[in-house]
Amino acid sequence: MSMVSIIIPIYNAEKTIERCVNSILSQTYKDFELLLLDDGSTDASGSICDSFAEKDKRVKVIHKENSGVSDTRNQGIYMAEGEYLQFVDSDDWISPEATGFFLRAAAEHGCDMVIADFYRVIGERVAQKGTIEKDGILSREDYAAHMMRKPADFYYGVLWNKLYKTSIIKEYQIKMDTAVSWCEDFIFNMEYVRQIKTVYVLKVPMYYYVKTKDSLVSQGLSMKKTIEMKRMVFAYYNHFYKEVLGEEDYEKQKGQVYRFFLDIASDGNVSPLSLSGNYRLGDERTKVSEGIQEGEGIFFDLYRERKLLEKLFDVVALRNDLKAVDVKILYYLSYPHENCTLKEMSDILDISKKKINASLQRLLAREMIAEPKEEKGRERVKSGAAENQQEGKRKIRVKEYTMTQEAENILSETLFGLYDLEKIQYEGFSQKEIEMYEMLNEKRKENIKTALRI
Repeated sequence: MSMVSIIIPIYNAEKTIERCVNSILSQTYKDFELLLLDDGSTDASGSICDSFAEKDKRVKVIHKENSGVSDTRNQGIYMAEGEYLQFVDSDDWISPEATGFFLRAAAEHGCDMVIADFYRVIGERVAQKGTIEKDGILSREDYAAHMMRKPADFYYGVLWNKLYKTSIIKEYQIKMDTAVSWCEDFIFNMEYVRQIKTVYVLKVPMYYYVKTKDSLVSQGLSMKKTIEMKRMVFAYYNHFYKEVLGEEDYEKQKGQVYRFFLDIASDGNVSPLSLSGNYRLGDERTKVSEGIQEGEGIFFDLYRERKLLEKLFDVVALRNDLKAVDVKILYYLSYPHENCTLKEMSDILDISKKKINASLQRLLAREMIAEPKEEKGRERVKSGAAENQQEGKRKIRVKEYTMTQEAENILSETLFGLYDLEKIQYEGFSQKEIEMYEMLNEKRKENIKTALRI
């Protein structure tokens, strides 16, 4: 049994399905089954799906008559054999660490659902949704309170930024309501949350959302049918809060619950996110061009290793409201460096001294590091015959900063990420080969140190 079943309903998605599926097959976490459900496509979507299944045994393709996205997802749920369920839409894609992050959070915190932030893709620009303030556990009641404030927020309503337990879905027979053609994801989530105890929220965005959900107006529904649909969805919403809050608390907050009608006035459309602080698509994360990926020689090898490491720092930084350079410097400071000057630190990290100093100030302000009690920052450097030439000149030494508990937590998170990077690099190795490589690499590193001493 695969650990995760990833379900993608597909209808005439020949222009986007390859990007979507490739993002899943390139996940750092490998133990999943991918269910591609072709909902009666009339374009090349079906044959594209079949070609993926021929190349990768984790991919299962189902061709079916067109019955709509809700019924198609229900068939995927019925077929799923994984312990967890993850949903992806065919015109979106996910970041390489998404499934692994979901599973680690579920396992470490014993939560029934994991929810993550996401990117909103607008043409060639991308902006982080930014709903989540920090990682952490929410009770069912806490989650319901957050949702009450913003019931129409896609963060709460959609399927694709969440990880679900298959056992809960199947035990309580939770499924998409095929009678509803609007907010059906939202109803599914409410039914699921009714049966759980805790939710873990991830600050790091892991999903790229490009599809704009159809509104009731664009579906060609009459005004009467539109009102009926909204009332039906509200009935689910109202019942959810009566059960989660209890009668007494529900009566106190009934006015808040009825604000639902104000929040859904947009008919389910997602207004574009503010483009302030946005990125050009691809610049929001560390990236490596195809030319560099295929480049030969030691410089390309070293560069690719550095970029792979920077991807880790990017993710840890996003989760902790830091810059990637801050995480990189924290990790550097956690190892002995008393003989290094600031210039040498700059060379080692490939970061300018100006950026290092700015990062140190941010880390001090966040109280992640503390100044040493005795000032050791500047020392005169004397070296034999060159002593007179060095007189009056100073070299800035890197201080031995003290790490605070928050910094230690971030370093622990970084070490988990490094473990994932090792798994990527050792993929396809036997345990004996890994041990042999590590032994030889240690010898190689000692040879390099010896050569530099000469």
